[in-house]
Amino acid sequence: MCRAYDVNRSAHRHLTDGEMVLLSAALVLGVWQGLLAGVLVAVAGWLCRRPSLVVGTCLLLAVVGTWAGGRAWQQVEPRAIGDYVGWVQLVGDPAPFGAGLRVTVEVEGERFDLWAYGGARRKLAEAQDGSYLWVTGERRALTGQQRHRAAVRHVVGRFEVEATGDVVDGSPMSRASNRVRSSLRGAAETTMAPDDASLFTGLVIGDDARQPAWLLDAFRTCGLAHLTAVSGQNIAYVLAAALPLLRRLRAWWRWAATVALVAWFMAITRFEPSILRAGVMAMLAATAYVRGHQVRPVRVLALAVLLLVLIDPLLVWSVGFWLSVGATAGVCVVGPWLLPRLPGPVWVRLPMAVTLGAQLGVALPSVLVFGRLPVVSLPANLAAGPVAGFVMLYGLPAGLMAGLLPAPLRHLVMLPAELGTRWVALVARVAAAVEPSPGWSLLAWLMGVAAAWMWWRLQGRVHRSREGPPRVPI
Repeated sequence: MCRAYDVNRSAHRHLTDGEMVLLSAALVLGVWQGLLAGVLVAVAGWLCRRPSLVVGTCLLLAVVGTWAGGRAWQQVEPRAIGDYVGWVQLVGDPAPFGAGLRVTVEVEGERFDLWAYGGARRKLAEAQDGSYLWVTGERRALTGQQRHRAAVRHVVGRFEVEATGDVVDGSPMSRASNRVRSSLRGAAETTMAPDDASLFTGLVIGDDARQPAWLLDAFRTCGLAHLTAVSGQNIAYVLAAALPLLRRLRAWWRWAATVALVAWFMAITRFEPSILRAGVMAMLAATAYVRGHQVRPVRVLALAVLLLVLIDPLLVWSVGFWLSVGATAGVCVVGPWLLPRLPGPVWVRLPMAVTLGAQLGVALPSVLVFGRLPVVSLPANLAAGPVAGFVMLYGLPAGLMAGLLPAPLRHLVMLPAELGTRWVALVARVAAAVEPSPGWSLLAWLMGVAAAWMWWRLQGRVHRSREGPPRVPI
């Protein structure tokens, strides 16, 4: 009787956080490296004496990941190439690319990259996501490394445009999100210098298409590029701004409003990989809260990765996605571990722990992809992060309000955001100027880690010496 009760209870046990991470790893490795890699995760779970149900689910997810990864790559092969005349839909906003504009368009259900120059460039300069464009041109397939980079964005080829016609608005949903982006961009461009305006929209909604090359390079060099990649911090500020209204709603109505608000913000920010991760995590956390469950961020992160990779396996090859996942994992796992071990008061230790955790979380993808891990990223993030957070929190409502005000009041409303944006840009320029070469940067990180380890060991010895020798029982 007791044995049957124990079996029944174990059959209904909840998965631990570690088991959720194990399941997501089996799926991701199955998509990325094939069945064998996913099976190795299942073997690791078996060696760690995980329940047979968990090990079996790992094997199943490894098989599913292998199939989904192969199918995803097959779907980025163009079904039709050659001449085309008709309407195409813009997927994303046009971005400067050399002397022209690059814009992704959807042609008969397939995505192609289109480069616009001359008159076509001027015509598309103000176009936005969801709009329709009449074109005459030719669809061509991509080859080599160019094909791989484009396929991660679900782009199957290149569209060589010969002539362009009218540009018309898209669906009501796209028009609504475009109005918000246009309002924010207009408020910034009429009250700030061009470079500051482009950085402001990057901080608030991730719109970095108009940022100059020197600014992008400076942010990447000093480790501040994540500030213009919309993620969980932006969603947290949006929800914080809406909290007074959300509190007035009943539980399930509050959940519905929260999910709708997060989805709306994801649409405004063009469903970038980082915002997909953050948005799904926010929706999962809101669902757990309304059901009366308390879940750890690591569990929510693992479940979000699992769901997103099942929906879009090509995210496994997205650098932005893994930088976002790595930073979140570092903040959730490494940050709390570092907090009690760092010196100083809490108001100093907390931002240091969060920043160090995020930097350690993105260390591997940063080194593998960009070949460097900025040594000035810690002081740069400590100096720019809180101010950038203020711009994110204040900038969205202020930008929308400024679009309805006359010029003098508009400048007054946008002044705090302008000053904050200038400070973030100044920190990026100074930090990028003092950042050493990649070799010296790596040496500085190694010396810092060695010094931290020695300090930690010394603190442990001091603590043990204060406790005195162990007592011997008589």
